[in-house]
Amino acid sequence: MSEGTSRFLDKINSPDDLKKVAAEDLPQVCDELRDFIIDALSCNPGHFGASLGVVELSVALHYVFNAPYDKIIWDVGHQAYGHKILTGRRDNFHTNRKYKGISGFPNIFESEYDAFGVGHSSTSISAALGMAAAASMDGEDDKQVVAVIGDGAMTAGMAFEGLNNMSTLKSNMTVILNDNNMAIDPAVGGFSEYLVDIATSHTYNRFRHEAFKALEKMKLAGPRSKEMITKLNNSLKNLLTKQTNIFEGLNIRYFGPVDGHDIHHLRRVLDDIKKIPGPKVLHVITKKGKGFKLAEENQTAWHAVGDKFNKETGQKLSTSSSTPKPPKFQDVFGHTIVELAEKNEKIVGITPAMPSGCSLNIMMEKIPDRAFDVGIAEQHAVTFSAGMAIAGYTPFCNIYSSFMQRSFDQVIHDVALQNLNVVFCLDRGGLVGADGATHHGAYDLSFFRGIPNLIISSPMDEMELRNLMYTAQLPNKGPFSIRYPRGNGSIIDWQQPMEEIEVGTGRCLKEGNDLAIITIGPIGVKAQQVIRKLEKQEYSIAHYDLRFVKPLDEKMLHEIFAQHKKVITIEDGTIVGGMGSAVIEFMVDNGYQAKVKRLGIPDKYIEHGTQTELFGLCGYDKEGIENSIVEMLG
Repeated sequence: MSEGTSRFLDKINSPDDLKKVAAEDLPQVCDELRDFIIDALSCNPGHFGASLGVVELSVALHYVFNAPYDKIIWDVGHQAYGHKILTGRRDNFHTNRKYKGISGFPNIFESEYDAFGVGHSSTSISAALGMAAAASMDGEDDKQVVAVIGDGAMTAGMAFEGLNNMSTLKSNMTVILNDNNMAIDPAVGGFSEYLVDIATSHTYNRFRHEAFKALEKMKLAGPRSKEMITKLNNSLKNLLTKQTNIFEGLNIRYFGPVDGHDIHHLRRVLDDIKKIPGPKVLHVITKKGKGFKLAEENQTAWHAVGDKFNKETGQKLSTSSSTPKPPKFQDVFGHTIVELAEKNEKIVGITPAMPSGCSLNIMMEKIPDRAFDVGIAEQHAVTFSAGMAIAGYTPFCNIYSSFMQRSFDQVIHDVALQNLNVVFCLDRGGLVGADGATHHGAYDLSFFRGIPNLIISSPMDEMELRNLMYTAQLPNKGPFSIRYPRGNGSIIDWQQPMEEIEVGTGRCLKEGNDLAIITIGPIGVKAQQVIRKLEKQEYSIAHYDLRFVKPLDEKMLHEIFAQHKKVITIEDGTIVGGMGSAVIEFMVDNGYQAKVKRLGIPDKYIEHGTQTELFGLCGYDKEGIENSIVEMLG
């Protein structure tokens, strides 16, 4: 939106300001809000399509409800840019996802209008129900609680757990199902198809609502009216549908579907619904990327934009370079699993709704009958993998590190306890950058360490990733975790044959006398660069790539502690219970004495920013590593 063209948005600093706008002018507010989002993200990239799709819904919610007293919970929080702009953060929105700026997701520490912190999907119904139940207990019968769930989040089991409980508590709350048939990639599964069936049954929906209105008027028909209405209600459902609407089957009143881009109708429907007590679902049809043609036509590519772009043409403005760029770790995974699967017919690929994010889409295109997108359902993804493994297949289950937290029990109970050969490829391990605390892959090394039978590994570069993937699919390897970061690593030779890595073996990359550095994963490349620099200052530093956190290379660790009294461990993960902790446990258990300094993510939640900024904040960027070495050497 060009400077000076806003009639309304520049004056809206809170929902109270929005309510001063005449209802007939709300379409103009929506246009200005959509233009503002496009303008802002063309200069400061972030999540794009989801917030464009809920502009009208964002305006309608804050026009009708009384936040922050009324609670509005946004699921998969990248829908919430419009909400943030309307609730006092317009002037700071240029700092979105930047270090020390506002978060890309709702955050209870940022604003009283952010009723619940979100980032992972499918939590809104449960959280909203808890708030609604609390309001009932506190006698706040006028309080409205609204959960806005969308972008594929209804494919997760937790959403249905919330609905099931919601049907029994009868608390006063509304679930708005933002149905755009998309997650990051197109939504999959029977439920998304079911929603399409509901949405396209226009005759049924129109007739049903008119019939129900007539039945409501019959409440005045006498003492037997309630019984008669119930029978007629059930007969009507049997007449119009082969099966009961799933929400009504749970005794949750269902309204819709309604056009999520008709602000006037949406406002009126919300105003009517808030007067109806008890649990309710409003089914809203939206288009992801609405108002930006390229985002509407290619919703996956424009889910989030990583580069600045021309808002008129959509052309990305990233700087080009003639220097060859290393492949992303995720793409190495995507090409390597295809290469392995072409030689091993028992390999299958599984992802919970992240095929393009983790690059399993490469396998889906080339070997579609052996690649599975199971929807936003990490717990199911793990146990589904276990089922395939027990049937003789070798599943590569690719889940982002921060999302793997959601399936911890399944890894223990369904995979490791049965010693099944499921290969967990944990993308986005370590600090991921602008998505912040909800998405940092900080904990996998730590929480996996306590699980028996589970091999835990992390490659230092892309060729090591290929070798570990090759190793993991060999016979009798059991549960096997391979974690790697977001972004690029090193140039690799794709013609170089993959080799088996002996499980539980590290490697000495450089010998030295003054101090030993032990690293795990690609952070070792930074350590190498620092060591080369300090070599010129006549420091003698040994460098070891541990490769496996479980089982540990005990032979190599014996050699390290026999030779060195000063050791630094470096990991892109929490230092609480992580690789450094494993090294110290080994040292103590074997009677060695040494001064050990651990570098990694400290015991606190790390905010959003660039990866480089956050590495520096945690003290293991190149400068931090160098300072630690110099300090330890005195």
